[in-house]
Amino acid sequence: MEEKLKIAILGLGEAGSAFANDLVKMNVVVFGFDPDLKRTIDDRVILCESNRAAVTNADIICSVNLSSASCDVAEEVKSALHHKQFYCEMNTSGPDKKIRIGSILKDSGVQYIDLAIMAPVPQKGIMTPMLASGTSVESFFEKIKSLHLNLTIMPNSMVGDAATDKLLRSIVYKGIAAVVSEAMEAGAAFGKEEYVKKQINSLILGGDEMIDRFVEGSKTHAVRRKEEMEAVIDMIESKNINPIITRGTKDYLHKLINP
Repeated sequence: MEEKLKIAILGLGEAGSAFANDLVKMNVVVFGFDPDLKRTIDDRVILCESNRAAVTNADIICSVNLSSASCDVAEEVKSALHHKQFYCEMNTSGPDKKIRIGSILKDSGVQYIDLAIMAPVPQKGIMTPMLASGTSVESFFEKIKSLHLNLTIMPNSMVGDAATDKLLRSIVYKGIAAVVSEAMEAGAAFGKEEYVKKQINSLILGGDEMIDRFVEGSKTHAVRRKEEMEAVIDMIESKNINPIITRGTKDYLHKLINP
C-alpha cells in the first residue's frame, strides 16, 4: 500500500487554509501551524504547536506566511529539516529574498523550491496556477505529480526565477487593478460611475464583472498586495529603473489600508 503524501502548511491565512483544507480532501496528510489562527480549518488537518513541529514528519513544507515573516520561519525550522524533504517558499517576495531564505536553509540539505502563486487563491484553492523554479524542480514535480496540481516548472532554472516572473506579472495585474479602482472611486465622486465603466470596458475584457473584481480584490487584499508592490519596487530598482507607476500602485493600496 502506497504511503500517503505528508505536507506541512506554515501559515494558515487565506491561502494556507485553502491549501490545507483542499489537500486533506485529496487524501494527503496535512500538518499545519499558524500563530494567530483565524480561519476555519478542516478537522482532518493536524494542527501543531509550532512551525518546527509541523515540518518534522512532512515530505513537503509549504511556507505561506507574509513575506515579512519568511526569513524568521526559515530560521525556526532549519534544524528540523533534512535532504529528503522539499521546502517550498511561497510567500510573495523578490528574488533576492528567495535566495536569502535558500542560504538560511542550505546547511539542512533540504531541497529548496521557489514556488510562486500566480493567481488569487480563493477562486481555485490548491488548483491555483503555480510556477516553480530551482535546481530541484524536476524531483519536486515527481514527488507531487499524483495530485495533478496546476503546476508549471521552469527547467534549468534557479531560485528567484519564479519570483521574478511573478513580480513582473504583478506590475501589470496589480497596476491595472489600482488604476481601475481609482477611476471607479473618482467616477462615484462625480456621479459618473457608468460613464467610467464604459471607458474601462473599451480597453479591457471581462466587462463589469472584471471591474468589480479589480475593485473588490484591491480592497480585500490591500495589505498583501502592498507588500507585493514593495517587492516589485526593490527588484526593479536593482536594475536602475525608477518604478514611478508601481510606486503609485503601492501608494494607492496604502490608502486603501489607511483611508
